[in-house]
Amino acid sequence: MTPEYDPFDADRPLTMRCDCGRPHTVADHIQTFGAAHELAPGRLVQNTGMNAQEQRAADFMEATLVKALFPNEPVRRAFLKAVGRRTAMAAIASMFPMGAMQALAQDRKPLEKTDLKIGFLPITCATPLVAADPLGFYAKEGLKVTLNRTAGWAVVRDKTLAGEFDASHMLSPMPLAISMGLGADATPMVMPAIENINGNAITLHVKHKENRDPKKWKGMKFAIPFDYSMHNFLLRYYLAENGLDPDTDVQLRVMAPPDMVANLRAENIDGFIVAEPFNQRAVFDGVGFIHKLTSELWDNHPCCAFAATRKFVETNPNTFAALFRAIVTSTLHCSQMDNRKAVAAAIAGPNYLNQPITVLEQVLLGRFADGLGSVRNEPNRINFDPFPWQSMAVWMLTQMKRWGYVKQDINYAQVAEQVFLATDARKRMAELGFTAPKTNSKTHVIMGKTFDPAKPEAYVKSFAIGKA
Repeated sequence: MTPEYDPFDADRPLTMRCDCGRPHTVADHIQTFGAAHELAPGRLVQNTGMNAQEQRAADFMEATLVKALFPNEPVRRAFLKAVGRRTAMAAIASMFPMGAMQALAQDRKPLEKTDLKIGFLPITCATPLVAADPLGFYAKEGLKVTLNRTAGWAVVRDKTLAGEFDASHMLSPMPLAISMGLGADATPMVMPAIENINGNAITLHVKHKENRDPKKWKGMKFAIPFDYSMHNFLLRYYLAENGLDPDTDVQLRVMAPPDMVANLRAENIDGFIVAEPFNQRAVFDGVGFIHKLTSELWDNHPCCAFAATRKFVETNPNTFAALFRAIVTSTLHCSQMDNRKAVAAAIAGPNYLNQPITVLEQVLLGRFADGLGSVRNEPNRINFDPFPWQSMAVWMLTQMKRWGYVKQDINYAQVAEQVFLATDARKRMAELGFTAPKTNSKTHVIMGKTFDPAKPEAYVKSFAIGKA
């Protein structure tokens, strides 16, 4: 590491010129004198397989990152003296995995691992991750992916943490919860891409066709797919906005999505909130009706995501980059309405969602029977947008705090930045020729109320019903 590129030296200014005293750059020095400076100890990027030019590029990228975090030189040096070199490096590395960043920024390099196992649930939220197999997006990136269908989210979580799955389809709040040690041992996770937005509904048993006012639902039983899910948070929000405490006025039961229609038919539950195709399947089977699409509560809300442990990403940065490219490409392919009929046919089979093509087409194309005698046309019933807005992560964290899943104080912005890799997603989308948002956060409107991600605690405290 060249000393002037050493951003963790508290006694030396971070400059971009040679420290030998001559008015030239380090590259000029090496070309003229053939003497590369020594690599500083304990680098974030230290790869003996790199040649001198590659190492200088890595050093420069790391120095540039620290310079961006600490543009004021006295502040950088004071920070390093206060916390020490290795503590500073560990803190920055925890938020910016340099190996993964390099792989995303550079030309494609040999994959560390080509055969991957990916877990998923058979729901339309998984469409991009699943469709990438029959449509060839994984193969195009040199990946041989085995998709492992599972019945419930706890299984996906546990097998991912055990290393049985290399990456997984997860509910978008799950990587946040796992990273904080909620429901499992704390394990650093990353979520580089959202799989779908919208795509869910509140479905009630047909016996409740005349009972559609949620203010009258006290005592009813609802199934949710997982505690750490947008489904749980949105249903709780909806009930509370209608004056019901979801923890005391109704029963919420965690249930695997494939089991919900059968339990509705048996009247073990009065309704459920879940991803498709199970809402449409309840209509198809004549046992339920669609009370409300979740897009009517929060249009373009996130639902599911592609996630992996940070350990997998750092151990396999090039493989991670290839997987990222395949899933983002598939997500944007699925977002085009003209592609949706073919996508429905591709994912309907027994190895994938195992559903009638008709059911999947009604979901993906947005023209569907609602079980109340109407045929609705809602093109935005489900959509696919990979960008992982960090403001969405902050909202999820506020709901964990609101409903008592998190007792301690939360550094909302820090957790969101560590898990939702918005900067990486923006770069990868641009490299693939797609337009990405220029910022990582924005305001959102949920049931008419604006959420400002810069004021999460005030938002949590603004509700009359909750545990915070």
